[in-house]
Amino acid sequence: MPNIEAAIKRVRTSEKSAIQNNVQKSSMRTAIKKYVQAIEAGNENSEQLLKEAIKSIDMAASKGLIHKNKANRDKSRLTAKLAK
Repeated sequence: MPNIEAAIKRVRTSEKSAIQNNVQKSSMRTAIKKYVQAIEAGNENSEQLLKEAIKSIDMAASKGLIHKNKANRDKSRLTAKLAK
């Protein structure tokens, strides 16, 4: 544990942001899984789930949680699943 006050605060803020980042990434993964399951089951609400998945991917990319190329690759793959 650091002794300097600023370093102590930095530890607290980094822990807080790490928790928020994990929540954001987890919700992104959940949205993607829901969409993939809906496609496999042939549900009619798959287009709505695609929009939600793309939105969550874009939010994660804008926050720097995932690289923008990974975000574009994931969105492309999800859109291709809909076309099949």
